[in-house]
Amino acid sequence: MSALTIDHILSNRKNLERILDNMKDGIIAHDLNRRIFYFNKEAEAITGYRREDVVGKDCHEALGGPFCGSRCSFCDGNPIFLDTAEYPVNIVTRDGEPRRLEMTATMMRDEQDREVGVLATFRDVTDLFELRVKAREMTGFSNIIGCDDKMVDVFRQIKDVSGYDYPVHIFGETGTGKELVANAIHVESLRAGSPFVPINCGALPEGLIESELFGHVKGAFSGAIRDKKGRFELADQGTIFLDEIAELPKLLQVKLLRFLQEGTFEKVGGEKTVSVNVRVVSATNKDLKKEVKKGSFREDLFYRLNVIPIHIPPIRERKSDIPLLVDHFLSQAPTIKGQRPVRMAQDALNALMDYTWPGNVRELQNAVQFAIVRCKGKVIRPEDLPIELKGMVCEKPKRGPVRKLDAGRVRAALTKTGGNKARAAKVLGVGRATLYRFLGDHPQVLSDD
Repeated sequence: MSALTIDHILSNRKNLERILDNMKDGIIAHDLNRRIFYFNKEAEAITGYRREDVVGKDCHEALGGPFCGSRCSFCDGNPIFLDTAEYPVNIVTRDGEPRRLEMTATMMRDEQDREVGVLATFRDVTDLFELRVKAREMTGFSNIIGCDDKMVDVFRQIKDVSGYDYPVHIFGETGTGKELVANAIHVESLRAGSPFVPINCGALPEGLIESELFGHVKGAFSGAIRDKKGRFELADQGTIFLDEIAELPKLLQVKLLRFLQEGTFEKVGGEKTVSVNVRVVSATNKDLKKEVKKGSFREDLFYRLNVIPIHIPPIRERKSDIPLLVDHFLSQAPTIKGQRPVRMAQDALNALMDYTWPGNVRELQNAVQFAIVRCKGKVIRPEDLPIELKGMVCEKPKRGPVRKLDAGRVRAALTKTGGNKARAAKVLGVGRATLYRFLGDHPQVLSDD
């Protein structure tokens, strides 16, 4: 086919529309005033809106709000827009169904290189998550590493709440990654692109936390030399993450409850009511129900925060994730003198798998970083591990099936298993009878413990 024939086909509007309507991507085009002038069939299929209902209309009005969510460059005043932008976006279809899209937005220009509008192409990837789960290809989600079934359930919960603004409460032990989960909830939500503002309620003195959360006016207290926005104002249109919520003082629990009920608050020393649009995600390593029974946490606030509870399992309940996490931490190691450790020896990894990890992911990361510093070659060996993990390493027997025991290893195993001799024997890789004989011959191990 000649170039002339191709040019003729492309210059014919109906032929061009036919080509675009047969593409597997949705396509929307609008001018600088947000008026839609093109909407292909795949865009209809993905969004649920018909072409004749949206063409010629303001895209925000036609599609029930900014199609790009909080990433929209045409919400206020003159658009600030790069030539091309690629990002994920969550939408709600005409039927109210949340969908996850991968979008590319491109600025269109005329012959004089003047900006004339935006062309957005997008693909529905909502079902990709389930396909990866079924194919056993899941190794993480939204910057959270994990493939264990318990973590996949957490990923599903994050995905399920993405289309809603209900409060979420995250419960998990220290070091399990509660802030990572909170940030994933934000990134996967319709608020992605707006601020994610974390605050640790237990890290600030009681006299400062109200100002940090809600702000203050000039002269409200000694040192208040100017008006200051609090975290709730900074998080407007986005998400605020209240970590260690159980540590929130009772008086502030009342103020937070009012915000959750009405969406308003007053700054410290102020009389003006401030209204913001914020999603609240809270977290704690304590059982809030027990805190309510103790009288240290308000019951009505608990029910306001705990609309959607998410529990993050500790590492000891998802040990299959340890090799993935180790590989991830090794990949982040800086290169020193042109090299870095590339892998962990199997016996060292076995020690990591046998340990109970009271500090969870954070402690595991610290242990890997310690081993990287200690390691002199390209392979991390058991001797490179922190001292509390060396007791988890079983030496290879020199003769016969019995493993060699020493007081240090036995003491470490008993400490890590809380004195449970049966579990300690399993950790050490010996039979219970062998451990009992050793303890009978070395009674000082128990007395020292």
